[in-house]
Order: sequence, then C-alpha cells, then structure tokens
Amino acid sequence: MKKLEKRAVLCLTLAAVLVIGLGLFVFRLEANGSKWASFYANKHIYTDGQLAVGAVYDRNGTLLLNNSEEGARYNEDADVRKATLHVVGDKGYNIVTAANNAFRSKMVGYNFVTGTNPILTGASRNVKLTIDADANVEAYKALGSRNGFVGVYNWKTGEIVCLVSKPTLDPASSVNSASVQSGTYINKVFSATFTPGSTFKLVTTAAAIENKDDLDAWTFKCTGSHVIDGEKITCPKVHGTMDIYGVLSNSCNCAYAALAVELGGDIMSEYTEKLGLTSSYDVNGIKTAAGSFNFDTYNINIGWAGIGQFEDQVNPLSMMVYMGALAGGGKASEPCLIKGSRTGTVSLLNDETAARIKDMMRNNVKSNYGDSNYPGLELHAKSGTAEVGRGKAPHSWFCGFSGEYAFAVCVENGGYGAQVAGPVANKVLQQIVASQ
Repeated sequence: MKKLEKRAVLCLTLAAVLVIGLGLFVFRLEANGSKWASFYANKHIYTDGQLAVGAVYDRNGTLLLNNSEEGARYNEDADVRKATLHVVGDKGYNIVTAANNAFRSKMVGYNFVTGTNPILTGASRNVKLTIDADANVEAYKALGSRNGFVGVYNWKTGEIVCLVSKPTLDPASSVNSASVQSGTYINKVFSATFTPGSTFKLVTTAAAIENKDDLDAWTFKCTGSHVIDGEKITCPKVHGTMDIYGVLSNSCNCAYAALAVELGGDIMSEYTEKLGLTSSYDVNGIKTAAGSFNFDTYNINIGWAGIGQFEDQVNPLSMMVYMGALAGGGKASEPCLIKGSRTGTVSLLNDETAARIKDMMRNNVKSNYGDSNYPGLELHAKSGTAEVGRGKAPHSWFCGFSGEYAFAVCVENGGYGAQVAGPVANKVLQQIVASQ
C-alpha cells in the first residue's frame, strides 16, 4: 500500500510539473509568439534575410513598400521614397522604429491560434499608416538641403500625419555604408533629443502662470542684459518694459531667466515632468526618447535652463504632444502611427492655463511672426533659436498648432527660428489643410 501511495504521489508530482510547464509554455507563446514567428530563420517569411511578405501603405492607400520573394519594392517616386524612409524603413533594417522593423509581426500576419498562415487567419499582412505621403514630400522639399525634422499630428485623433527626418537616402538605391551621412538611420522625431531654445519658454510660462501670484500685474524691463550671480544673460536687443504677453512675443531671455530663478529649480523640474517632457511615449509599441533637464542649484544655470539652454534636451514628439495639449484645453490624444489604432489621452495642464498660453501664442503670430505669412491657418506658435556650440549656427525651431494639427519643426544649424523653420511649417500645414 505504501509503495502504491509513493507511486501515486510521484505521478501527481509529474503531472503537476507537466501542467506547470505547459502553462509556462502557453504564457511564453502568448507573450513572445509574434517575435518567434517573425524570426529571420523562418524561410517561408524571409528570402535571403529580407522580409518577403507584407506591404505598407499611407493613410490614402498609396503603396510605400511591398515585400515579396523578389525583394522589397518601394514607391516609384524617388521623393516619396526619401520622404518616408524613416517611417517605412530601408532594406538593411537599420531604422529600428520603421514599419518593416517595428510592425514586422503585423506584416508577417501572426495569430496566436493559427500562427502565420494568412489563409486560416484571414488576417491582412498590410500595414496602413496614418501618415500622408504628400505631406511628407512637402516637408522633405521644404527642408531642402538642410538637416532637421518635421512632425505633425492630429491632437484630437492622435494620428501622425507627417513624420520626416533629414538626412535621408533613397532606400531603392544601392547604398555604400561608408558614405551614409551620420544620423541618416535615426527617426529624429521619435528617437532623438535636441536643445529646445526659446520653445522651452512655453514651459516656463506654464510654471509662471500657475505659481506666480502677481503675474497679471508683473512687468519686466529689459535693458539687453540681466545679471545673475555676477554673470550676464543677454538679449539680441533692448526690449524695454513688457508684461507677460510682451515677454513671450519678444522671447526675452532676460525676463525668462529672471522668472525661472524666481520660480526655482524644484518648480521648473516639476513642470518638465508634468508636461510630459521627461517621459517616453508609446507609439504602437515604439518607445520614443525621453527628454532630460538639469535645474542646477546655481541660479545662473537655472536661468539658462529656463530659456531652453544649459543642459536642456527635449524629444520632438514630446514637444509636439505638449503643443497638442495647449490646443486641446490641457489634454491631447497620444500619438499613433497605424491607421485605426486606438490611443489614450494625456492630461498635461489645466484648461485655464492652456487657454491663456494659447492666447499668448496667437498673439506671437499676430504681433511678431506675421499672420500674413501663414494665410488661413489662424496659427498659434512659438519660435526657438537654440545655441548648440561655438562656431555652429543655432538650430531653428518652430512649434505650435493650427486647428486640430499640432507640429514641431527644426532646421539644424538653420539660424533664427521664425525666419527659417516658420516657412517650413507653413508649407507643410498648407498642404495638409488643402488635402482635407
């Protein structure tokens, strides 16, 4: 009887181990099945290391990439190919955030029950993106020979309409890796961070509105320089006496440095986090870069950080979402890149603060940038000229929104923001609005 009991215990133990093992396998299959199915060794999916199934389309049904056993076939238009490189991907899979990398399991057509058999699953191996190829081409042409990025998204729906980075290349052409320009394989809107320059003053403005009780009556007299801890922060010219509207419209370094020091490093640090600038967004599984800021204990460094310099580094997509939240009463949809995908909503600031900054940004355009330069857009914007090192021209920024479209544009080493990046933003927004 004891021997029978021991055998029964052993059988039950083995059965328990089998059930646990089976459960663990099913769990791992559910969690990692799409990665296993997309592995390069699966010859019915890959040919000579190249994905042989799936296609990528833009929001209007324009074919951007078709994978087949004969190889990758891109759009016939070279400008479309170059303008959408960072969204679609190259033959060498060098761009990790591109569709043929990030959305590989969807292009493979994996299903937990039937695997990768599209006949059984009935699943489409096509990926329809939210971008508009024509808008991308417009951005590509507007940047010209200059490096930089253009990002535009619908803050109501979350759909990214334009996503362009330069330098770029033609993915359909043979590429000598030794001649590829540095940064070519980086989607800058997703994966890079930049010194924001004066666009960051919109962060300092939000902090001041919510923490400086006398802001409505506050004025600042700009003499062209402001001394903090014995060191000077300067403006390009003397601005005179201004209220908060004038301070933002004139993008006065002296005033904003003084505001940042008065608010203090803790509050400034709190607002970079509160406004999503230190967070990473998830765009259909693609993780974006997170910004970083250092509000040093030294007042002079807090002053420089408050005007978007010092060690400030912002991710373009995070800045774009902040622009969307300003347009949306403090809230905006999280960005997405796959058409029809659901997104959540981020709440970055209260509606009264958003409304006030929105009004100030509209004033920027009317009193400084010129409404006639952006016909029909009723633009709300802030420019930025970001110093990036001695001997180098500053980066030119332009951020804001028009209607339901929020944007972030940067021309690297381009010079003054409104003069250089502003026209790029205008051309892209005009194209998007005209296509509606």
